[in-house]
Amino acid sequence: MKFVDEAIIKVHAGDGGNGCISFRREKFIPFGGPDGGDGGLGGSVWLVADEGLNTLIDFRHQRSFKAQRGQNGMGSDMYGKGGEDTTIRVPVGTVVTNVDTDETIGDLTAHGQRLLVAQGGKGGLGNIHFKSSVNRAPRKSTPGTPGEVRELKLELKLLADVGLLGFPNAGKSTFIRAVSAATPRVADYPFTTLHPNLGVVSLGTDQSFVIADIPGLIEGAAEGAGLGIQFLRHVARTRLLLHIVDIAPMDGSDVVDQVHTIEHELQQFDPELLQRTRWLVLNKADVLPEDERQAVAEDVVKRLGWTQPWFLVSAIARENTMAVCQQVQRFFEAQHQAHEGRKDMLPGDVRLRGES
Repeated sequence: MKFVDEAIIKVHAGDGGNGCISFRREKFIPFGGPDGGDGGLGGSVWLVADEGLNTLIDFRHQRSFKAQRGQNGMGSDMYGKGGEDTTIRVPVGTVVTNVDTDETIGDLTAHGQRLLVAQGGKGGLGNIHFKSSVNRAPRKSTPGTPGEVRELKLELKLLADVGLLGFPNAGKSTFIRAVSAATPRVADYPFTTLHPNLGVVSLGTDQSFVIADIPGLIEGAAEGAGLGIQFLRHVARTRLLLHIVDIAPMDGSDVVDQVHTIEHELQQFDPELLQRTRWLVLNKADVLPEDERQAVAEDVVKRLGWTQPWFLVSAIARENTMAVCQQVQRFFEAQHQAHEGRKDMLPGDVRLRGES
């Protein structure tokens, strides 16, 4: 299935039903008075996150969604029936934006999470509400209010723990193949990855994380060059970035320059991404003589002034790849323990608030 991570849809909540003008007509009760009921509420439009979906491709075929109108009020004090709500399933990780105002309405990050995107109209008042001591037979009612109409932009951001960054042909797809069951396309030409791929790295019971293979970035990606601008958004949710670099580029380009180019694109797209934890993975060590690999890697690290963890691997030969994953797992476990420690430091009344 083709990956689609953006869609524009229109949602129309149901209008409220109209109020009714009616009078009680029964034998031996000549002046029964008003008995017109209110109109029913219009149905609303909801989005619900579904972990069974991983693309927005369904919205290529259906772009308009409408909820049911409320029923009109009736005589004998009968109120109209409320309209049925419309529920739209979207993938977990969908960000919803109002196209007209550019306002973010919500972010669906958990399975089953619901988001109201268009409120149904209110039902109109029947003439029973307008009876008074000076107006015993009111011939007045109000119409139902219209339901909200919105044009929405749906944007899917992958929910991955680890994001892979790097130039085309740096070996990102090969790396994710080596450490997970994902099978992204691999070839000896650039831009073989045309959409993000997710893989689950499992290291044992209760030890796993999700890794995302992001299409390769090139210079100018943040301004729209290549494919990168379409997918830089997917690293926004990741907790750790692995910067994959070809340690011996076939075109003879400088590894340090490549790293700086990617850093510049991150800075241009979102400065916060450059501050996120990022480890360096020097890939394709197998193309260098075994006795030269370590020296070349250390030279690159020194010229970069790299202070974060770094690794020398061969993804295609699966050398040292699992060592990287084990280190990643330890990183996440340390984060979790630190988070639990902060919870323990909170005052008891704060920490237990809302707990049964």
